Amino acid sequence: MPFFLLALLVIGIDQLSKYLVHSSQTLTSGGEILLLGHWFKLHYTTNPGMAFGVELPPPYGKLLLTAFRLAAVGGLSYYIVYLWRHRAAAGFIACMALILGGAVGNLVDSIFYGVIYHNAPFGSPTPWFFGQVIDMLYADIYEGFLPAAWPLIGGKYVSLWPIFNVADSSIFVGVALILLLQGRFFKQSQPTAATAGPPASEPS
Repeated sequence: MPFFLLALLVIGIDQLSKYLVHSSQTLTSGGEILLLGHWFKLHYTTNPGMAFGVELPPPYGKLLLTAFRLAAVGGLSYYIVYLWRHRAAAGFIACMALILGGAVGNLVDSIFYGVIYHNAPFGSPTPWFFGQVIDMLYADIYEGFLPAAWPLIGGKYVSLWPIFNVADSSIFVGVALILLLQGRFFKQSQPTAATAGPPASEPS
């Protein structure tokens, strides 16, 4: 099925990018590589939890997160097969494949990186299933105080500098496209033929 090939492509690019940044002495020694000035750059970091560094309580919160990711991958794989068999919109299935590829990419980190890259948090019961996700795409959007004139949030200090990876990007793109194109993906089929009138009576 070509949609699983798309997911495999995402996984391959994601894992290759993580290997390259992990192998770079410039990045692993605390340096950065500028891509678009200081706004967008490569910056090596590890994330033991979910998006934005959210963690479940130790010591088994990470294990629960990994188990959830594994179940989500199984559910997404089944759903893609279901969509394909029921002839769903190809664009929608492709978006689900992007989400699946991103989920598997981060799942690989959680399962194996504690062993391969020895990055399981200190005190983990085992390096297996406790690996940290490698992030490297750093968008330094804004850091400072918001204008005081802004209602509700004015005058507050904010830091908008997400650090993510290819897998995260694939999930985001897949979800964003579904939200933007849902009218096209879930459009109900319209009748193609005009309603015919009653048949003409035959002459007696």
